[in-house]
Amino acid sequence: MVAAGGLDIARFFLALAAILVAAKLLGELAERIGQPAVLGELVAGVLLGGSVLGVVPAEGVPAQMIHVLAELGVLLLLFEIGLETDLREMFRVGPASLAVAVVGVVVPFGLGYAYWMYAPHPAAGLGDLTTSAIFVGATLTATSVGITARVLSDLGRMATPEARIIIGAAVIDDVLGLVILSVVSGVAAGAAVTVLGVLRTLAVAVGFLVVAVLVGRFLVPRLFDVVVRMRVRYVLLTFAVAFALGLSSLASVAGSALIIGAFAAGIILSGTNQFDTIEREVHPLAAIFAPIFFVSVGASVDLRLLNPALPSSRGTLVVAGALVVIAIVGKVAAGWAAPWAPMRRLVVGVGMVPRGEVGLIFADIGRRSGVLPPDVFGAVLLMIMVTTFVAPPGLKAVFGRREESAG
Repeated sequence: MVAAGGLDIARFFLALAAILVAAKLLGELAERIGQPAVLGELVAGVLLGGSVLGVVPAEGVPAQMIHVLAELGVLLLLFEIGLETDLREMFRVGPASLAVAVVGVVVPFGLGYAYWMYAPHPAAGLGDLTTSAIFVGATLTATSVGITARVLSDLGRMATPEARIIIGAAVIDDVLGLVILSVVSGVAAGAAVTVLGVLRTLAVAVGFLVVAVLVGRFLVPRLFDVVVRMRVRYVLLTFAVAFALGLSSLASVAGSALIIGAFAAGIILSGTNQFDTIEREVHPLAAIFAPIFFVSVGASVDLRLLNPALPSSRGTLVVAGALVVIAIVGKVAAGWAAPWAPMRRLVVGVGMVPRGEVGLIFADIGRRSGVLPPDVFGAVLLMIMVTTFVAPPGLKAVFGRREESAG
């Protein structure tokens, strides 16, 4: 059956089935060798991507639909994380999260910008060096809250103080990322970037999160006390997901990010009398859709960029190697903004390393605007890929070392 727009529905469903099965099988394999399931899901994406099997659609309507399902998956994941977040504990680690987030943005951006401006590299003579340096620095500032949260959940560490700081800092990173995104988008479009415009973006992002949680905590429990009296099946789940999607859309309209709206929705519903039922019913739904997101991230990897035998890949690999070092050092350094012993700081720093979907968004804007040439975009993509893949085993290792030092 072929729908309007040339979509082969049967073929699309087959690809979706392959994504779900491969994600679970590789996730199972990852867990059997002592790694978080998300690592297996990322590997499944690489195998199903265009550089290997080509199962995941790369363009056209099927690719757009996979993207929509992936966005739904990451929204449900952040909604689930919001449900599990203790607001009082989050406020307790708030200053530390803010410090980690700020250091984790400023240091990688500064190092990335300086490297691109002053260090010799194969792309130094291409285009406007200052503009490309801003874009490279911007991609290094990102933290993928979705990937980090999933790893912490797989490891059963969501209740630890380090996890609260990491999640809080990653959410703040997304708020700061919106500001940076507005700046780099303006640079790509050739527009003048004003201090007033940057402050306005920051105020909208922070203001939406604060107002949504304060107002929601007052009104929503009363609404769900009414909803729970309805007799239709899974009414709480339906209204909870609808609330998360609605608040995500409202966040986007207000100039914030979809995932911030989903996270806020989870925090709000964690204060309802029906919290336990909502949390229990959301888990299976997130378990189906979240892997689609991680597979789609893995599918964006082009393995041909890793072949040193190709002359076109050598310069890309050199630049990517430098960016990976800067990316990891910059985020690990952010962990030292937390007021703890070295091993606990290292846990926070490693948890901030993965760039994931946020870095991909920045890099894609640079590619589409022509600021980042194909080889530079490839180097940035490799940096995002490596930081995304090293985080799951890295977090597992540092958590283990922390327990050994504590024991």
